[in-house]
Amino acid sequence: MQTFKTNVINIHGEIGKAWLLDLPKIINKIANANGLSELKPLYNLTYNYVLSGFRGEQPIILKLSLDIDGLNHEALTLKAFASFGAVKILVQQDGALILERAISGISLKSYFPNKENEAIEIACNVIKKLHQAHSPKQKFPYIEDWLAALDKEQNIPTNYLKKARELRDRLLQTSTQQILLHGDLHHDNILQNNNNWVIIDPKGVIGEQAYEVSAFIRNPLPELLSSKNIKNIVSNRITKFAKILSLDPMRVQDWCFVQAVLAWTWALEDNCDTNHFKKLTEIFNNL
Repeated sequence: MQTFKTNVINIHGEIGKAWLLDLPKIINKIANANGLSELKPLYNLTYNYVLSGFRGEQPIILKLSLDIDGLNHEALTLKAFASFGAVKILVQQDGALILERAISGISLKSYFPNKENEAIEIACNVIKKLHQAHSPKQKFPYIEDWLAALDKEQNIPTNYLKKARELRDRLLQTSTQQILLHGDLHHDNILQNNNNWVIIDPKGVIGEQAYEVSAFIRNPLPELLSSKNIKNIVSNRITKFAKILSLDPMRVQDWCFVQAVLAWTWALEDNCDTNHFKKLTEIFNNL
């Protein structure tokens, strides 16, 4: 909970502080208007306030955010993925989403580190289904839009920035795919729903499939960074994803490095802790 509060205040300042104070009133208003009950906050909150509960007898998730545009974009992406393995939207309003709740709701994070290969196979099946979605590309940003952040001067070693920019340019110039991606498909965003697996929290961006797998490869944090076998784990993931999805393993590895530096720049912009991304960058640089 403290991480969530700190992130909101770091990003939104005084508006964030006021919103945090108003949260109980906001929740009560939405609950009364939609017949929600038994609302309880989830434990692993970061940027959004997320609660589980019920709408009548239906298990639901209530998601609240100060980033209204971001939440609306998430809703747009969930609708695009609606028939391809995403949780369903029940109610949408500014700053709030009511979603179906996955049951049992266990995430692929529970598979780490003892079921690595099984988790990779599940993630690949999710990706194959998800990437069948077709949606008007003009509604979504492209990965090159995100990667423009690498051109800013940042408090990141020059050699890392230079390498990330060069790899980015080469990868974009040689890309042959333009499909709708989740954009942040890590372990916590793949949940068990009865006999299936569904995705949550999509960012919605257009790019190539090799870009998609990088978020999974560098997670879960900080557990992955605490592992003594991190290089072997990461190398195995790159090899497995490339084999199952018929991707170029070197291309996957290069995207991992670029994304690690990109995440580092975003953490700096949001005044968040950068240590994890610094370590990840060093690891991918030394593979």
